[in-house]
Amino acid sequence: MSERARILFVDDDAELLAALKRRYRNRYQVDVAAGPVRALESVTERGPYALVVTDLRMPGLDGLAFLDRLKRVCPDTMRVMLTGHADLGAAVAAVNTGQVFRFLIKPCSEEELDTSLAAAVTAYGQVTAEKEFLKGALRGIIKVLTDLLALQNPEALARATRVRRLVADMARYLEAPDAWRVDLAVTLSQLGALVMPESLFACLRDQGMLEGDRARLFNRHPAIAADLLANIPRLREVSDIIRLQHARYDGAGRAPGEPVGPAIPLGARLLKLTLDYDTLLTSGRGRQQALAVLAERDGQYDPRLLALLAELAGSFEGYARAERSVGMLAPGMVLEDPVRLRGGELAAAAGQMVDPGLLERLDGLDLDRNVRVRVRIPVGEETVVQSADPDLLALLRRVRNLPPGV
Repeated sequence: MSERARILFVDDDAELLAALKRRYRNRYQVDVAAGPVRALESVTERGPYALVVTDLRMPGLDGLAFLDRLKRVCPDTMRVMLTGHADLGAAVAAVNTGQVFRFLIKPCSEEELDTSLAAAVTAYGQVTAEKEFLKGALRGIIKVLTDLLALQNPEALARATRVRRLVADMARYLEAPDAWRVDLAVTLSQLGALVMPESLFACLRDQGMLEGDRARLFNRHPAIAADLLANIPRLREVSDIIRLQHARYDGAGRAPGEPVGPAIPLGARLLKLTLDYDTLLTSGRGRQQALAVLAERDGQYDPRLLALLAELAGSFEGYARAERSVGMLAPGMVLEDPVRLRGGELAAAAGQMVDPGLLERLDGLDLDRNVRVRVRIPVGEETVVQSADPDLLALLRRVRNLPPGV
């Protein structure tokens, strides 16, 4: 038998709450809250609920304000207003702003309330089922795309892999909204390389720059990736981040209508900065030298993010450098040297993240497993910002004047 839906009743009438709990406890998992403050505590501690039923007029916070907060915290939760105040204006406002699924007037018949609760619970099930389906389909699509990129252009995938950790740390530090979109944009940022030669990305890694036709070809890959993703459900924002990953903060060279400065999506600003930083590192610069070069490029980067990168990259690493034999490679490591077959052909590019798929491919190849290569090993399981001193992070926020979600 499927698990019973969870419902929260909110009212300042203790007797009504007790009666509702008695009536519905055999059909649903029922919680009650004496007022909106207690309700928000319950949502935080025990949510999400399939349905929240609330009064309109309550002390401290009225029902509409409560539902507005609830919608922001648990957008999928169905909301029903059950009130003795027949306020037509409040009903219209609640419906028009999408705050409520049903608006019921006390006294409400048991049959009407039963029907409304059942309909709301059914609607919640449909919404969550559709989201789970889309989430699963999305994971499958992303896996296919990254696997294709790993086979077709591992240099490009390695480039995205190298910056992913740093972008995740910066986004978490900034308390960025929809951080999952930023992470996904980084993962798929080099997808346009599917139709480009691997040598292009290898040249960029080795030399730190491209010129002429090579540069023009390379600069097309964000638009190619964005166009591939634009029509996939829920990936429009990710597509926009990827399309603008080369955008200068000052807007120089932008196409008509493209955003400039803070209007550029945060994920795109992070990608621009960290990819350029990675290019400097992989072409032979040290950390401090790379940061100095970035600081000299007037107008290219969000100055607040540049300051944050200097703090994080200059104080923490997140990886320890080591040597390992090819036979001792493990998931999570990042190759600093290429892995080659006995005949000299490339098996895995420098900069590539070691994952179970790569290890499985290497197992089937003719290579010397005793050859030692340089690798970067994650320090612990936490990212840089998670493992950093919270007081230090708070100090950095004050010094750099970086509000959450910048």
